[in-house]
Amino acid sequence: MIQSETLDLLEWHRLCQHLSTFAATKLGAIASLHLQIPTFPAASQQLLAQTKEVYQLETRMTTGLSFEGIQDIGDSLERAELSGILAGDELLAIATTLAGTRNLRRVIDNQEDLPTLADLVADLRTYPELEQEIHRCIDERGQVTDRASLKLGEIRSELRKTRSQITKKLQNILQAKSGAVQEQIITQRGDRYVIPVKAPQKDAIPGIVHDTSTSGATLYVEPNSIVPFGNQLRQTIRREQTEEEAIRRNLTQQVAEVKPDLERLLAIVTTLDLATARARYSFWLGANPPRFINREDNEIITLRQLRHPLLVWQQQHEHGQPVVPVDLLISPHLRVVTITGPNTGGKTVTLKTLALAALMAKVGLFVPAREPVEIPWFDQVLADIGDEQSLQQSLSTFSGHIRRISRILNALDHEEQAENAALSPHSPLPTPHSALVLLDEVGAGTDPVEGSALAIALLQYLANHAQLTIATTHFGELKALKYEDERFENASVEFDESTLSPTYRLLWGIPGRSNALTIARRLGLKPEVVTQAKTQVGGATDEVNQVIAGLEAQRRRQETKAAEAQSLLQQAERLYKEVSAKSQALQEREKALRADQEVAVQQAIAQAKGEIAQVIRRLQKGTPKAQDAQQATDALNQISQKYQPKVAPKPKVGFMPKVGDRVRISQFGQTADVLTAPDADGEFTVRFGIMKMSVKLEDIESLDGQKAEPVVKQKPATPVSQPEQSAPAIRTSQNTVDLRGKRVADSEIILDKAISEATGPLWIIHGHGTGKLRQGVHTFLHQHSRVSHHEPAEQADGGSGVTIAYIK
Repeated sequence: MIQSETLDLLEWHRLCQHLSTFAATKLGAIASLHLQIPTFPAASQQLLAQTKEVYQLETRMTTGLSFEGIQDIGDSLERAELSGILAGDELLAIATTLAGTRNLRRVIDNQEDLPTLADLVADLRTYPELEQEIHRCIDERGQVTDRASLKLGEIRSELRKTRSQITKKLQNILQAKSGAVQEQIITQRGDRYVIPVKAPQKDAIPGIVHDTSTSGATLYVEPNSIVPFGNQLRQTIRREQTEEEAIRRNLTQQVAEVKPDLERLLAIVTTLDLATARARYSFWLGANPPRFINREDNEIITLRQLRHPLLVWQQQHEHGQPVVPVDLLISPHLRVVTITGPNTGGKTVTLKTLALAALMAKVGLFVPAREPVEIPWFDQVLADIGDEQSLQQSLSTFSGHIRRISRILNALDHEEQAENAALSPHSPLPTPHSALVLLDEVGAGTDPVEGSALAIALLQYLANHAQLTIATTHFGELKALKYEDERFENASVEFDESTLSPTYRLLWGIPGRSNALTIARRLGLKPEVVTQAKTQVGGATDEVNQVIAGLEAQRRRQETKAAEAQSLLQQAERLYKEVSAKSQALQEREKALRADQEVAVQQAIAQAKGEIAQVIRRLQKGTPKAQDAQQATDALNQISQKYQPKVAPKPKVGFMPKVGDRVRISQFGQTADVLTAPDADGEFTVRFGIMKMSVKLEDIESLDGQKAEPVVKQKPATPVSQPEQSAPAIRTSQNTVDLRGKRVADSEIILDKAISEATGPLWIIHGHGTGKLRQGVHTFLHQHSRVSHHEPAEQADGGSGVTIAYIK
């Protein structure tokens, strides 16, 4: 009973309704509305595996899984088993369901990495021969076809012949008695063919009157000469109906023979559709797959940026307020968390959000929180939220709370008894005390002293008998439990005193401060009343509030410093972007100059070779003489002087930078301060703005234009090209691409554009998830011509959830 009450308090039925809108079939929608919550962890793991594989499949495919043609044929199967005769449209629905299911299995079988779904459809029987037989006998309108049997074909041929004879005879009568008929048409009344005859001239065409017009001016008469043919037609139609019924009876019997397999087929299709609905709903929520943890192994409950799924729906579909996420990081030793703070601050929403996250994980849904999502498998989620006051049952607010809490404690006792029983190897029970208990305004509705004492005793009991309890309260005495028992922790909802409104942020480790007197003073209550109230509260409470205020101030200072650090990082990003742009421009200019120089050198070499060849040809003509050799030598010397590069005069040097000097960096046109003296290689460190970098003597000059004295070093035999200087690799918002929640195909388009525009390393956020997106990203980077290599990011930057691509 308390489990059902909890689901009602959490509005679980609304979440199921939202989930049903993502189902593709009627069966899937019904299953979503009546979502069953697993009682064993293995069942939840199985559901999660199905959701992950469908999510992966739909991310990979452009259209996703198609359930076209699949219908709810359950009632038809029941009637077939009871020897009823199915109608043509019912038989056709069975055939389309078999075809749609076969297509589903074909899609899954064509994938290699879907073990859970493949195992689900492994024993699926779709009876293609039954489907073909139904389509042979039943057309698209649900009518029995002529080819269904030879006898039916002969009967319908006879029907067409009889109708043709009737029509021909009636046409002759219309022409012969044109004056007696109202219109030159042949119509039907029931299954009899008639013609419209004027009432005053009914005797002109003797026959049977089957109908009269509203005005009485027209009689619909079946001429006597046609009556035998009409009787014959009626008998033939009856024979046709009997034969059609026999054909449908035969098909129904074939359906009844395989009813168990068809019912299993419906169950598998419903399971697939439900898994697809979970995957699509999870994708719409921007949720991530949860991992069930064991707190006894010192694993922390991790729910960052957790959002309430119903509020997300309200924001998207009902133009609600933006959803404020909460962070829940609960250490393994904690058993009770008390949340304090003002009313309307978000305490109750926090309780409901955590409870829904636990239930969503149990039924195989992803949780709307940032990765990683790590949460225990709770065998029970029990809640006392809201007011159970009832005038009819003479229940006060306090009585309503106590009765519901009593049911919660009874449920925990029943759990302990089950845990002490012998465990079946095939049905393992969860770890002891694996219940999540949520209490809203614990101990409220009665005398504050007694209510506070009762709340303390209740929370201490739950610390021993439940895995985790989250309770909201206004009692200050509960804040001190943290300092008496390490299993307790405080949290509070933030309150902005300047605007007298909550911020809906959850603050951990800091108890909520009483703001009643502050709010009263701001709202205009007489100062003497507020002062008198302070004296009644006592100094101890005032001191506690001062300590809490100090903690809140410290938190605000930390947030301010974090904002300043973020501002500095943004400035560094802008400077990095400017430096990178200048460096890129200089590198491109240097490449262009080198290309022009290479072309000029090649042209000079070609021209010199041509002139040397002319000298050689002159020597080869006739017998060379000493005078000819001297002339050739003089010509070669002239060519050498013409094409050999002239040695530039040595620039006047002598400037040597010292620590504290200001120099100009020629490459950037910036002035900088010298931080260190040049080393043996002529390198030293300078600073300009907030950036530090190493430069060489040949890259700088004094402010009056003097070049620095170079360091004399032995030149290597083979000239070594100077490596291009690159700007330091710093992660910024400009070189970071977030692909989480994207399909692989869409991600490749985004990556290709980002790589084409990148001037340095590229940080790619793909998350962990199922790993399929990360694999697709790595494959794409490995094949891209501009990517030299890639590697996982540092742990501080996301670890294996982020990949750094290095651009050539």
